[in-house]
Amino acid sequence: MFLVDDLLLFPVKGVLWLFREIRDAAEKEKASEGESITAALSELYMQLETGQITEAEFDAREKELLDRLDRFQAAEKAGAKKPGKPRSERKKPRGKVPAPL
Repeated sequence: MFLVDDLLLFPVKGVLWLFREIRDAAEKEKASEGESITAALSELYMQLETGQITEAEFDAREKELLDRLDRFQAAEKAGAKKPGKPRSERKKPRGKVPAPL
């Protein structure tokens, strides 16, 4: 009986596994985005120090990268907050109340 259940549920389990893998890959990519922006800023500072770019080019690129970093951090912070009801507003379980000791 369990073998038949496994065979029948295999397509559903496969699709769920696929969705989990996609979610994990997206989370990894999202986490590495902040690191890539920081690395781009470091490279930009090196280019300025070595004279490969002018001060004006540096300012324009730095503003763009810092804006991207700010947006990323704001989105990350907003994603960390999960909306929910405060404990005082949650429904209390119904049923028998235990007798006090």
